[in-house]
Amino acid sequence: MPHRITLRLIAPYLRLTAVVCLLGVSLLLPAVVGDSFNVSISDKQFVAIEAKYKELGRKRVADWVHLVNTSQGKSTRDKLVLVNDFFNQNVLWVSDYDHYGVADYWSTPLETIASGGGDCEDFSIAKYFTLIALNVPMEKLTITYVKADTPNPINRSHMVLTYYEKPAAVPLVLDNLNPEIKLATERKDLAPVYTFNGQGLWLAKERAAGKSGSSSASNIALWRQMTSRMGKEFE
Repeated sequence: MPHRITLRLIAPYLRLTAVVCLLGVSLLLPAVVGDSFNVSISDKQFVAIEAKYKELGRKRVADWVHLVNTSQGKSTRDKLVLVNDFFNQNVLWVSDYDHYGVADYWSTPLETIASGGGDCEDFSIAKYFTLIALNVPMEKLTITYVKADTPNPINRSHMVLTYYEKPAAVPLVLDNLNPEIKLATERKDLAPVYTFNGQGLWLAKERAAGKSGSSSASNIALWRQMTSRMGKEFE
């Protein structure tokens, strides 16, 4: 029988733009909407995953399906810990160039867990959508772009997943550099720049006030390409 996770993409893109200066570079990032999405992993897809990533890749995906199917009734805190630990323990950090042969590639959760590799945005995206699959409200989850105080220059431009119990609360940080979930105020090594999810985009200083940093319509190719692949991987 096919293993299934039902997460159907039902909302259109909300194309919003904000300009953020980081290390002297202006970045354009839109927010997108997608409060549910559909990933149905068939036996045919499992065969394709195993052909590409061997038995270990198939097992990682099966374990991911099992996690989603068996954790629905758990507390939010337990879900955060389970999802954070699962991806930190089953995915190795690898650059997009080494993994996919391109400078920047945002992988779907299925691509990340099947391949067992990804960089910081891949960890954050996979955790984000998996928690949505576990019915954690989207408005409490954001992907946050930060500057990390780390001796490794590769990791200084970094992404984490943040969870807000209330809109103005200090968020919890789910990270692949530090596997322990901590309050953002305890992560002195991270300086937030901007944060986004399927409902909007905020400059970090505006997040606590609940003000959107969005403006005119635009799009971002990497996110659009990633969401367009969801449900079609390994067909």
